[in-house]
Amino acid sequence: MRLPKNDARYAWTHHAILKMQQYGIGEGRIKRIIRYPKRTEESVAGPGTVAVMQPAGTKRYQEMWVMYKVAQGRANPKAKQLLIITAWRYPGESPARDPVPKEVMDEVRTLL
Repeated sequence: MRLPKNDARYAWTHHAILKMQQYGIGEGRIKRIIRYPKRTEESVAGPGTVAVMQPAGTKRYQEMWVMYKVAQGRANPKAKQLLIITAWRYPGESPARDPVPKEVMDEVRTLL
């Protein structure tokens, strides 16, 4: 599996890379989950973090989750990046929580 590299749109934490290897989730799949989530929720990890989900498409129902935060770019502080914090697979269907406000999602979509 090829390790993801930081670029103008995405920054990857070491934890996220380890979890991608553990669960067998590729960089392209992470980006697709962020672009086209089936469910979006505010994360309990901290202010400004968002968790998004897509079904995994396996025989047994699983969900693939990605947690990220909109951050300032490291190379260009005026630009914004999505900092990928972590990713995981949830066996079964997870309970629904609070959705993300529309304004936050609109801001994220402008970055993509």
